[in-house]
Amino acid sequence: MKRVQFNSRYLPYLLLLPQFVIITIFFYWPSAQAITSSFYIEDPFGFGSSFVGLSNYTDALGSPEYQKIARFTVAYSLIVTFLALSFGMLLALKADAVIRGQSSYKTLLIAVYAIAPPVAGLIGMMMFDQHIGPFVHLVALFGWDMKVGINYYDTAFAMIMVAVWNQIPYNFIFFLSGLQGIPASIREAAAIDCKSGTRRFWTVILPLLTPTAFFLLVINMTYSLFDTFGIIDVIVKDKPANNPITLVYKVYLDGFRGNDLGSSSAQSVILMVIVLVLTLIQFRFIERRVHYG
Repeated sequence: MKRVQFNSRYLPYLLLLPQFVIITIFFYWPSAQAITSSFYIEDPFGFGSSFVGLSNYTDALGSPEYQKIARFTVAYSLIVTFLALSFGMLLALKADAVIRGQSSYKTLLIAVYAIAPPVAGLIGMMMFDQHIGPFVHLVALFGWDMKVGINYYDTAFAMIMVAVWNQIPYNFIFFLSGLQGIPASIREAAAIDCKSGTRRFWTVILPLLTPTAFFLLVINMTYSLFDTFGIIDVIVKDKPANNPITLVYKVYLDGFRGNDLGSSSAQSVILMVIVLVLTLIQFRFIERRVHYG
């Protein structure tokens, strides 16, 4: 195989320098600042700080409120990831089988991905509004008095539905690309060996999609933990206190609204460690079942 040759030994590092600078400024430096701040109680007006050691960590981990939010975050992330991946794969399978009008069908499914999370949250609030929300009127026919922003579980349901709806197109794009990358000869051989479409999917199609599915699993977990911040903010902002929130949103509430920068920094470090451990577990155990090539 041909290898890239550079005229200077320093040229590769020079080409990578802009990326290193961006990562340092926007990731490593803020991370170092957060770790440092997590050991202090800082004056909200910037007049000083006091070293408290691990008190911010112990207070956060020992708080019943924090534990409740952590449990909800775990459930929320698992449900959003599972539903977004499931519906994304299902729609990709259906789109891959469409012969006539497939371009229009795919465009309609992908178009939602262009909607930013805060805008998706705003659309969701309109759908789940107590007065004009069509979904609220629909479920009222079955006796469900939905009160998003007031009832804890109704708000959680709305958050999950909006987050899943916003993420499905992303998964759809990658699953559809993975399906179209499966050679036709393999599909024809599988169709001859097995008449059941469901069995063909589990024994042939899904194993060939495992690299794509593993990549999307990592991306969707990250999305549910962090990128749904805009959706949650729109849904619960200016609402009563008894509403579900995730860990990343609590970091924002304590840091920017409560001006408790030390506790907010400690919570961000805890969340960063959780994500790191989760990623290591995914690559250490789940990737073993991924078949490349």
